[in-house]
Amino acid sequence: MLETLEATLFPIVADINTYLSSYILVFLLIAVGLWYSIKTRFVQVRCFGEGMKRVFGNLSLRGGKQESGMSSFQALATAIAAQVGTGNIVGASGAILTGGPGAIFWMWIIAFFGMATIYAEATLALKTRTIDKDGNIHGGPVYYITTAFKGAFGKFLAGFFAVAIILALGFMGCMVQSNSIGSTFQTAFGIPSWIVGIVLVIICAVIFLGGVQRLASVTEKVVPVMAAIFLAGGLIILIARIKYLPATFGMIFQYAFQPQAIIGGGFGAALKTAISQGAKRGLFSNEAGMGSTPHAHAQANVADPHDQGVVAMVGVFIDTFVVLTLNALVIISTLYTSGGVLESGYTGAVTETISKSNLAQTAFGSVFGASLGAKFVAVCLFFFAFSTVLSWNLFGKINVIYLFGKKSPKLCATIYTVIALVFIFLGTLVSNDLVWELSDMFNNLMVIPNAIALFALTSMVTGYAQKSSGK
Repeated sequence: MLETLEATLFPIVADINTYLSSYILVFLLIAVGLWYSIKTRFVQVRCFGEGMKRVFGNLSLRGGKQESGMSSFQALATAIAAQVGTGNIVGASGAILTGGPGAIFWMWIIAFFGMATIYAEATLALKTRTIDKDGNIHGGPVYYITTAFKGAFGKFLAGFFAVAIILALGFMGCMVQSNSIGSTFQTAFGIPSWIVGIVLVIICAVIFLGGVQRLASVTEKVVPVMAAIFLAGGLIILIARIKYLPATFGMIFQYAFQPQAIIGGGFGAALKTAISQGAKRGLFSNEAGMGSTPHAHAQANVADPHDQGVVAMVGVFIDTFVVLTLNALVIISTLYTSGGVLESGYTGAVTETISKSNLAQTAFGSVFGASLGAKFVAVCLFFFAFSTVLSWNLFGKINVIYLFGKKSPKLCATIYTVIALVFIFLGTLVSNDLVWELSDMFNNLMVIPNAIALFALTSMVTGYAQKSSGK
């Protein structure tokens, strides 16, 4: 029955995504990012140093228990946990296979402008958040959407966003993460996906039920460690392949503007594919403009919204320009350069053995050896995806409470958690392609109400940006 459902749904969802990602998504992401870059006088450049100082100046993996909310770094770690997930490994792999190495260039473009977008999102999340009688902080796009638009229209947009994010991240998105964990562990260690799913559900349940404080305590420790391990492994590969790095960067820039040379087809269609793949996977990776990470930044205990805004920019930088880029360089330098199995593109017999799910494992395995490479990527992906599941569950929970839990927030959160755990387990059982398409569709739909509110609240954001120390 599942196979029949997948066969029926997949082409429908894929067609919807093709339209959304190729037209609406690209336009909105670039338009919002460019708009805020201009309006804030490129805050991502002016205040980048300030953001780095705030993140790394007093870095600690033990932020301590907060009376409510999180420390600034805990909020960033929770946001990065959401950003650095399968989008950096499996998503980037899919973008490269479909759009060619040049898709990475368009991911960079999206991320650069996205740094200004996420500054606006984090600033607005802090400005419009509310604190209930029990001291719990509630913040995110639904709160700044209803600030931007009063009355029925604001409630409709906020409700639309809330439903989309619950489905996109709380349910479908977590299926993507658990699906990737299950498939890579099965490839690397021979452990059946369903067993991995059971273990994952148990661990997640313990953390989910511990609330925001337990989540913050876990992410502030897991995120820096997992990033360091992956970066160390990636740097070893790049050192081993150092003579191919000039060609690697050359391909990224060449195929950004001449993608037909590697993915085939006519110039116009190939370029649209490269750009849309870069935009779609860039969004799924750094989440700037999607409206997800503002939920984490809203929890930050900071005096000025601007302070967390510049911290949020660092999150996008780490996600795309460090982690995702390193993974892309490893893939291209090992598989697309001279002698690589994808030197002539993703065509022929190679399509039968390589997919976006095992591309990174194949790349790391070319230097580490097939077995060790598969195991290394599987372990890294486990921590990336696991931490993402933790953050996305929080984001979904905030919106479930907004929609249904005003009278009984604890009961509402418990019911949501149980349903979310079921979806996490199901993710280890169903088709990878359908899960990705469903998640992409709801991600795309989230952008629309979030972007509308961001445009409407421009003056509120620029007021903080103009007062910044980087001006």
